[in-house]
Amino acid sequence: MKIWVDADACPGAIKDILFRAAQRTGLQLTLVANHALPTPPHANIRMLQVSSGFDVADDEIVKLTMPGDLVITSDIPLAAEVIAKGAHVLSARGERLTADNIKPRLNMRDFLDTMRSSGMQSGGPPPLNNQDKLKFANQLDRLLGAIR
Repeated sequence: MKIWVDADACPGAIKDILFRAAQRTGLQLTLVANHALPTPPHANIRMLQVSSGFDVADDEIVKLTMPGDLVITSDIPLAAEVIAKGAHVLSARGERLTADNIKPRLNMRDFLDTMRSSGMQSGGPPPLNNQDKLKFANQLDRLLGAIR
């Protein structure tokens, strides 16, 4: 099992939790982004820089992900693609995305995208708080324990 991180939009606090989990478990952790990101000097933690462009990092994650891998992303279309490949998905807010709940998420995302393109102001998600970080850490521990 490998852990792939859609790192362009992943909060630093979540990356720190992932770094500690990778060090503790020895699992391969790869941050995928279109710009260089600092990573701890551990053999099982690496940074994969891809070229700039729309969905280049997402496409690389889809290409590299294998069944049973874990992908950390809040990108719903990316989550749907890797779930279809048999991967596990966890959002940065600690939400498990699965084959059972991804379709309604895609529909809602598309609906909101349509609303935004028609001029509706939707704002973004609230800032990550301590409760979100704790939820992520707990879900990550549960998921890694169940998978391993």
